[in-house]
Amino acid sequence: MFKRIALFLATNLAVLLLLSIVLSVLQNVFGITLGNNGTLLVFAVVFGFGGSLISLMISKWVAKRQTGMHIIETPQGELEQWLVSTVRRQAEKAGIAMPEVGIYDAPEINAFATGPSRNNSLVAVSTGLLRSMSRDEAEAVLGHEVSHVANGDMVTMALLQGVMNTFVIVLSRVVGRVVDSVVFGNRDNGPGFGYFIVVFVLDLVFGLFASFITAWFSRQREFRADAGGASLAGREKMIAALQRLAQNHGQSSLPTQIAAFGISGGLKSGIGALMMTHPPLEVRIQALRDAGSAVSR
Repeated sequence: MFKRIALFLATNLAVLLLLSIVLSVLQNVFGITLGNNGTLLVFAVVFGFGGSLISLMISKWVAKRQTGMHIIETPQGELEQWLVSTVRRQAEKAGIAMPEVGIYDAPEINAFATGPSRNNSLVAVSTGLLRSMSRDEAEAVLGHEVSHVANGDMVTMALLQGVMNTFVIVLSRVVGRVVDSVVFGNRDNGPGFGYFIVVFVLDLVFGLFASFITAWFSRQREFRADAGGASLAGREKMIAALQRLAQNHGQSSLPTQIAAFGISGGLKSGIGALMMTHPPLEVRIQALRDAGSAVSR
């Protein structure tokens, strides 16, 4: 937890330092100022990180409400006992606190993990997964989700999103002021109409590129979670689970806010592929096989 706090503080300081340098160069070298640069930096960091951190803190609450899941507090029946005992064993092996375990009603094979920290998390599986997967396959999926928690993926994604948001806010306004000054000749007065038009457009454009970066990172964390699931449950079990997921055809009924945390992501083509939060299942399966071959050599 202390490492995560240190990372958050270091990230904020790095963002502030870099943006301060950019704004100083614009003002002292090019004579372009955005008004009160300190106010802009505070505004960017508060709004950039604020939304992502609030989403992180309420992620469990949102997941429970939006999926209508049943939280297993006192296991009823052999299946619930198996789910809780499996997650507990994997959590102990991964060195994290016991997550809450939930079941939500959905036809597809899916599962997700969320929560504000490694020691305050939630692992949930769909009823479709419980109906369609063997115990070995389900064990691997649980290991994948526990690995997400152990890797601190939810916190890291929130920090990355905060950094991206902050840069989008500042860069769109920096470029907007430059265009307003150079193209429209509005140097001495406050921001003109051109500034606000450019900022609006660049918020969309830079936001799209920021989404590409966060989606790319999300795909990398899926590979790491697959490797973690293979370590906790067994490589062949993890491969079998992904093969079973392939029969799901990438379908997901998870709400948008938590869809990126599901084990199964939708398939896209063209520029949409850059927005995918999950690599194609066949690529993930091959990565596990390649890792297994490397170990055996």
